[in-house]
Amino acid sequence: MPITTKAKSPGELEDWPAIREAIRRYVRTRTGRADMADDIAQDVLLRLIALRETQAIGSIFALAFRIADNLMVDTNRREIRQSGDLDEDWPCDAPSLDRVLDSRRAVEVLSSCLRRMPPLRREVIIRRRLRQESCRAIGNDLSMSSKAVEKHITRGLVDLRQAFERAGIEPVGE
Repeated sequence: MPITTKAKSPGELEDWPAIREAIRRYVRTRTGRADMADDIAQDVLLRLIALRETQAIGSIFALAFRIADNLMVDTNRREIRQSGDLDEDWPCDAPSLDRVLDSRRAVEVLSSCLRRMPPLRREVIIRRRLRQESCRAIGNDLSMSSKAVEKHITRGLVDLRQAFERAGIEPVGE
């Protein structure tokens, strides 16, 4: 015996078993899962009946398919969240926590070493290595020969290498 309920307009009856079967076929075709089809079809009928009590529905089948689509999306999202499986094919552009911590430690060692350097050597290293200024430009600004600038750079780099070695940090991008 078909389950029917009165529609808003007098004498109109809904064929709930036909709607349920149409939704089951639709979900089964879209997902390939009979268990999901049964659950979603049941939820769709419950929601349609509740809506029918309070609102006039223009096309019951159109609304049923829309509700089914939304329920399929919700079900998939819930299953993904609950599965706990991470897709390892998703690359992450952010550095790992270990790399961030190692980089912070390297910056601390670099800063500490620069603070301990004589002021002239520190300025030469910063201008050459960080600001990419030429030895000639640094020498002209500081009234030094290019050879003297190169010696300050060499001594500064030796100081930095020793500081990194003492801290157990491998220098990168020499």
